[in-house]
Amino acid sequence: MDFQDYIKTELLILIPVLYFIGIGIKKSQIPDKWIPIILGVSAVVLSAVWIIATTDISGLQETAAAIFTAVTQGILVAGASVYVNQLYIQAKKEE
Repeated sequence: MDFQDYIKTELLILIPVLYFIGIGIKKSQIPDKWIPIILGVSAVVLSAVWIIATTDISGLQETAAAIFTAVTQGILVAGASVYVNQLYIQAKKEE
């Protein structure tokens, strides 16, 4: 099973984008516990922007599908970004 089975190809670019946003947040005064939440909200918003820009939404059913897609894709992309960050952190550790 491949993560691309779940994340739309067009939204994969958000993984490194969110990673760099996370680095910027880490260097700010914002506590670390808020980083995943900020990245999740950012990912959902960015996913929603892409969906709105590329989809013709004309009815209630299409609107509900667009909201569902934005939320699920955003969560998946944010999770992948946090996962990549953890891989990097764990690779740097000396044991």
